[in-house]
Amino acid sequence: MKKSIRVLTLAMIPLLLGPALASPAFGQDAPTEGDSIVLVEMPIEAGVVAEDQLARIARMDDAGPMLNAVIATNPNAASEASAALAADLPLRGRTMLVKDNIETRELPTTAGSLALRDNRTGRDAPLIANLRRNGGVVLGKTNLSEWANIRSNESTSGWSAVGGLTRNPFAIDRNSCGSSSGSGAAVAAGFAWAAIGTETNGSITCPASINGIVGFKPSVGLVSRTHVVPISSTQDTAGPMARSVADAAKLLSAIAGEDTADPVTRTVPNRVADYSQGLAEYSLEGVRIGVMRNQIGDDDRVREVFEAALADMEAAGAVLVDIEFEPDSQMYGDSFTVLMFELREEMGRYLASIPPIGGDETATPRNLADLIAFNEANAGTELRWFDQDLFELAESTTDREAYEEARANAVRIAGEETLDVLLADNQVRFLVAPTRGPAWMSDLVLGDQFNGSIGFGSPAAIAGYPHLTVPMGDVEGLPVGISFFGAKWADHDVLKAGAAYERARTADLPEPTFERWAPRD
Repeated sequence: MKKSIRVLTLAMIPLLLGPALASPAFGQDAPTEGDSIVLVEMPIEAGVVAEDQLARIARMDDAGPMLNAVIATNPNAASEASAALAADLPLRGRTMLVKDNIETRELPTTAGSLALRDNRTGRDAPLIANLRRNGGVVLGKTNLSEWANIRSNESTSGWSAVGGLTRNPFAIDRNSCGSSSGSGAAVAAGFAWAAIGTETNGSITCPASINGIVGFKPSVGLVSRTHVVPISSTQDTAGPMARSVADAAKLLSAIAGEDTADPVTRTVPNRVADYSQGLAEYSLEGVRIGVMRNQIGDDDRVREVFEAALADMEAAGAVLVDIEFEPDSQMYGDSFTVLMFELREEMGRYLASIPPIGGDETATPRNLADLIAFNEANAGTELRWFDQDLFELAESTTDREAYEEARANAVRIAGEETLDVLLADNQVRFLVAPTRGPAWMSDLVLGDQFNGSIGFGSPAAIAGYPHLTVPMGDVEGLPVGISFFGAKWADHDVLKAGAAYERARTADLPEPTFERWAPRD
């Protein structure tokens, strides 16, 4: 059942502060020849696909380039895939890798921390129960930035004490971003048909962009958060990570749904049964799209790739509208206050809900203070590379009145005063910007070195609006993605726009090298 476990975080508190077998019949990644990914046009039995993917994980995650993307695997995945196919369920045995802060009944849920290394709850998160009912199969759990990157401002994305450092398949000395690091790297490496990540601010979209895949952060409420290790009920959501927009839409359709234990899921108007419907037919002809010029950033190489993506959309009939805008910076500080307050409360509720670890109540953390104490007692492993300053700050953030004021401000500024105003005043249906720059060198000593001038993801994360990233090209073999934003609950429309761009895209996309980065010839 693979190796021991590791972790991830919210695709960036640090950021926030500032195929194994695919056929038309089974939708899986194709069988591999050596270490390359090859698509096949013949139907393949779903159990065989799962076996091939598990073998690929053993060959390339546990050995070879040692991506450290997968923490644990499900030994029954092949038989479960065959059964789902035989039952003719919608996903027909397609395999998923699940970020290890989401509970699945067969495997521990660690959030990458040794404190939860043996956290076997025996529960399926409702989103996983939905997945199984629709014929999806849990192939295993993915590494992440420990605690979804909410432990420290000095963290290295993709590292957890359980799983070690996730490596980027396009350049194994480069970062895979976070906090859904393993999910992004695993899909890029062809370890599964798709993966499920979580995001508080950038944790799906950044690793998707940097690992050259599609990532979708849904409107908060589309997907249940019950039995998912929390940071913030205001901003947390799970979402799909896949090799195409159509596959991401299929996976979203399978995991979305109401949950009586998560009240925000009951506020969704006009739920869509099938998010893949209409994607193939959607046209950009006459669609007005706002271009966030100030968020392109200061990297001319990213700008060049982005301008080519804009040209592709314009050639497909889109009407591009240049927008120069800087959001009210109060949004960032107020959102941070929200995260700190909600982390303490909601982590405590989650830890109180789990059964005693190994049957030993004394070994089971029940609140954030217990986690802080565990890390101090195990500093040689947990605190070797970075501290827990954010945990400590959250533990002391207790002013509810200040929190409620900050939450109201952050959500209003990000939603009504930013995204809603930009869409309405410019009479555009979508906004676009580069998602992030190319992957930086991983450095456990100095931490992350991302370019904070690129991207516009925070307003959608803070307000709970949809955000889709689609590969648009590369910088010296390192993938970069383009982000699509829309109105609250306009998830289906955003996916349609992304699929239309995907068809119009003229860029040649890079393939993983599974080697250290080197300049192109």
